[in-house]
Amino acid sequence: MFDGKFSTANSNPAKSPKLNKRVVPIILIALAVIILATSLFYEVPAGNIGVVLRFSAVDRVSYPGINIKLPFVERVVLMNVRTQKDEVQATAMSENLQVVTSLIAVNYHLDGSRAKDVFEKIGADYANIIVAPAIQNTFKAVTAQFTAEELITKRDEVRLLAEEELTKQLEQYFIIVENFNIVNFDFSVEYQQAIEAKQVAQQQVETSKQKLAQAEIDAQTVIAQAKGQADAQKALNVTGALTPEYLQYLFLTKWNGILPQVMSSGNDMMIDISRFLDLPAQEPE
Repeated sequence: MFDGKFSTANSNPAKSPKLNKRVVPIILIALAVIILATSLFYEVPAGNIGVVLRFSAVDRVSYPGINIKLPFVERVVLMNVRTQKDEVQATAMSENLQVVTSLIAVNYHLDGSRAKDVFEKIGADYANIIVAPAIQNTFKAVTAQFTAEELITKRDEVRLLAEEELTKQLEQYFIIVENFNIVNFDFSVEYQQAIEAKQVAQQQVETSKQKLAQAEIDAQTVIAQAKGQADAQKALNVTGALTPEYLQYLFLTKWNGILPQVMSSGNDMMIDISRFLDLPAQEPE
């Protein structure tokens, strides 16, 4: 007879505890295997060198690929050996005491064969500890050897000298400099205005020189023409070629078509030039 009550009890309560006793150890063993595997194997990515530390002491290095370490005893620090680029804002003084600000871009890489030594002496953060300060010091040392104007006109020479100096500073830390670039030079506003004023003045000087040279050419031309004319007249006088007919020809080449009348200062006489034109002489009124 149904009494209206439902029973939630397991029909075979003896089986449940046995099942739990088997599942729990399996789960624990699986977790242990996973943890052990992740602690035992590790990967070194391409472009890196792995420095293996055993109880915080450098033990060895490992190379790109899958590697093995002692679980819970060893750990791995990755050291980048790819080409890296650092951009540093540097400020220095030129030889003539002008403030110079520049953006410096440097390409460099770590010598992978000495990654262990670098980690022992400097650590993994060698870029901030060694490279950045060295760029600043190099820029200041090289800039002080040139005037502000030379920094612009001799920019490539400045760059090569800075690259050489930085290479010397970093090679002792097994860091290889590939390229040193000066992105720009910035000076104070006052100095930039002075440079612009100087350029304007130089342009004015060049313009004045050109005008003076042209004036000298024009003067020499006039002198040459006058000398040529004097020599020609002298030759005509010597040879007797300065005839009335030739004088008439010269007059006609300069005449504007109006018959001039020239009054003398002493009387009312006029100079009649009709004889040069082969015209009848005019009677004075």
